[in-house]
Amino acid sequence: MPKSFRLAKLAQETLERASFEADLLDLSQITSDRDLHIYPCKGCVSTAMPLCHWPCSCYPNHSLGMVNDWMNEIYERFAACHGVIFVTPVYWYQVSSPLKLMMDHLVCPDGGNPDPTSTHGKDPAEAKHLEFDGCDYPKHLAGRAYGIVVHGDVAGIEGSRRALTDWLDWMGLVGSGAKSRLDRFIGYYEPYATSHASPDRDTALQREVANVAEAVVTSVQQVRAGQTEPDRDLDTPRAR
Repeated sequence: MPKSFRLAKLAQETLERASFEADLLDLSQITSDRDLHIYPCKGCVSTAMPLCHWPCSCYPNHSLGMVNDWMNEIYERFAACHGVIFVTPVYWYQVSSPLKLMMDHLVCPDGGNPDPTSTHGKDPAEAKHLEFDGCDYPKHLAGRAYGIVVHGDVAGIEGSRRALTDWLDWMGLVGSGAKSRLDRFIGYYEPYATSHASPDRDTALQREVANVAEAVVTSVQQVRAGQTEPDRDLDTPRAR
């Protein structure tokens, strides 16, 4: 039973005890379900921001057989949520590849064009003209609360946690306090064959993961009550 899944279930149970509806998105399913795919981001932003549509319109591409892009459903789940908790292992000093694929696709809520007709699909010239005329780079997921749980076995947890925090802050999501950003080693230098028993023994880790979820609950409640971050109403001189 994967460590990330077990920690995510612990967070889910904590949220549900607080009477929150918790939607568990298990990205590892793309490794076991042949009908689920997250295709690579095509980097439309690098041509012009308005060419990147919210939600992404690059897939499905039936001419290339690139169908069943799971992101079409995932976008809706992000748009509907009030808060989000990321739970990930460290793979070579980075988050896992399924999570990174999803992160790359989440460039479109950060400045993505909500009107594909304005570029007549994927017309680069029209997109460039729109950017020259002025683009407001809307942050479609701003204001949602977030928490992070990163775990590893020997190295890389702090860098991965910082990268996730920087990314979410950039998109305008709301941090839920220091206890909502967790990085921990599980089974430090233990044999992989036995390391999966470590989370069961580490009751402090279990409590810390629950704290992440409880912090996000509090943050969501504050946002719903109209409390905002101190810098929310400040102008952004560099809109991107």
